[in-house]
Amino acid sequence: MRLLNNSSRVAVALSIALAITIPAIGQDSPESILPPGFGDEPEAPRQDPVRKRPIDDEPTLDIDLPSEGDDVDSEVTSGTPTARPRRSSAGSGVSSSDLDGLLAEKTDGGEEGDEEGDEDGAAVGRRDLPAEAQRSTAVVGIIDANGGDLGIAGFSGLKGQFLTQVMRKTKAPIASRWASILLRRALLSQTATPVDVDGADWVAERAWLLLRMGEADAARMLVQAVDTDKYSPKMLQVAMQAALATGDPSGLCPIAEPGEKIYAEASWPVARAMCHGLSGESAQANAMIDRVRDKKRAGGIDVLLAEKVVGAGANTRRAVMIQWDNVNQLTAWRFGLANATGVPIPPKLMTTVGPQVMAWQARSPLMVLEQRVPYAEQAAALGVFSGPALIDLYGAWFDATDPAERGGKPFEQLRGAYVGGNAATRLAAIKSLWDAPNLNGYARYGRLILTSQAAARLKPTEELAKDSDRIIASMLSAGLDKSAARWAETVSSGADTIKGWGLLAVGAPQSVVEVTPGRIDDYKDAAGAEGQRRAQFLFAGVAGLGRIATDDINSIAEDFDVPVGRKSKWSETLKRAANMNARASVALLCAAGLQSRDWSKIPPAHLYHIVSALRQVGMEAEARMIAAEALTRS
Repeated sequence: MRLLNNSSRVAVALSIALAITIPAIGQDSPESILPPGFGDEPEAPRQDPVRKRPIDDEPTLDIDLPSEGDDVDSEVTSGTPTARPRRSSAGSGVSSSDLDGLLAEKTDGGEEGDEEGDEDGAAVGRRDLPAEAQRSTAVVGIIDANGGDLGIAGFSGLKGQFLTQVMRKTKAPIASRWASILLRRALLSQTATPVDVDGADWVAERAWLLLRMGEADAARMLVQAVDTDKYSPKMLQVAMQAALATGDPSGLCPIAEPGEKIYAEASWPVARAMCHGLSGESAQANAMIDRVRDKKRAGGIDVLLAEKVVGAGANTRRAVMIQWDNVNQLTAWRFGLANATGVPIPPKLMTTVGPQVMAWQARSPLMVLEQRVPYAEQAAALGVFSGPALIDLYGAWFDATDPAERGGKPFEQLRGAYVGGNAATRLAAIKSLWDAPNLNGYARYGRLILTSQAAARLKPTEELAKDSDRIIASMLSAGLDKSAARWAETVSSGADTIKGWGLLAVGAPQSVVEVTPGRIDDYKDAAGAEGQRRAQFLFAGVAGLGRIATDDINSIAEDFDVPVGRKSKWSETLKRAANMNARASVALLCAAGLQSRDWSKIPPAHLYHIVSALRQVGMEAEARMIAAEALTRS
């Protein structure tokens, strides 16, 4: 990459490499918030939580999640696991969020080769692996204490059935990038399976939530952490979704046959056909697809895409042309197979799905880099891409572009942000990225993340003070809190810098600016009518962080109309989890309180409870970044 000088490249090389290898895990590395080791479990003997008895008075999920923020609609047709089992018990399958299914099919029972499947929760595979090769589902996860997990007992204390409901009913993606990053850590942590849920189903719920968050790679790794002979019907469904979200039809091969025995959907026999094609058995694959088409179980572009996959295998002569003219909706099946075969998805179809699918698309290796970049910027705002990963993608785009055609491209502006001469010139390049036209809310926040490292290289001066709010916001978007704190003197007074003051009031690692009731009132006055929600978030953040006197909280809460003392089932459950130090449960419940795509729809009192709970369980850095994000994006 030639965008940055050598020293800059060395500084981010390791984090970039991690982000490319495992983009769903390689988020802003720990040094961007606190020194390495932050967030690890304290060194203390751990009791075996697998047999820990859950509390008996767990509320059902009528916990009052954000009534104002419940604006996430259900049109995101990412291909929910809603297949109908041939035989199942009550509650079978993943009834997550009313998203579209896979293939439009007509089911005619009694197909040759049908077999009755196991009841929900029972393993569907019957491979008798030797004991030493089997992996238990009592503890499942991808990251451990060395990788920043939230502890093996992270979900202890609360009933697994209740936590399952929270996962299933949480509408993702959520408002906060930082809360999403924390939730990913919780879902990927090596945690004990609660005693009242099936191990495979528990992992399936975690993976399905990750998919809805946009974390396709993370979901797939979690699914693969369970041996296929232990897959439940629910796990089969989620495993199919993970394979499609990552554009890898070969990932369907270990599950296609058991899935077909349990579920009646045409996706399963078609998946088997594709796997035969990928193995070079094209004649058998084509015959199976023809049989599905002849029985009118599926057709149209869904089958054509499957034939395209078969054509990618050896010994095939069938050429397939894909036309999207009569397709009005993108599904997981269409998304996954199109990306697997390098078939461009029309932009109009991408508008029919939610932002999490943009994050899936950002990782597609067969997509033209220039087209991937906007999706990656949106993925960064969701917490799926890190700042260094964005920089690296821009560099790859730069290298892949003919030198004669590089002029005016955003990567030239990013290059100018690092090597543009004096500070004013570099800031101008940064601002050109911030102020680019036609950016949606996700992309605009993604640009702050993209420029965070460049913003951190600027020295605080009076000349740059008028732009200090966005400079600070850019650094905090990537967790560069210590660099941001250096700007404290430039925001100590004056209405022009009051936004920057607010960001440091909640985002700095220590109290580097004076926080008083009078100063909070000044912020509210400067915010005006349009910024009242942001002023409420400021109060909620500093109150939750304990940065104002306890005696002042009630009076300010009344003045700002933020009922921090009002109790709800959600706030009480969150408090209970924090009291138990169940950090993964805290992360999940925090996400449940942020169910909106728009920060302006999140009740400010929710931010207060979230920040307070995270601070209580030793995750103050995450609490500060969430509070700073609330001010930036509202």
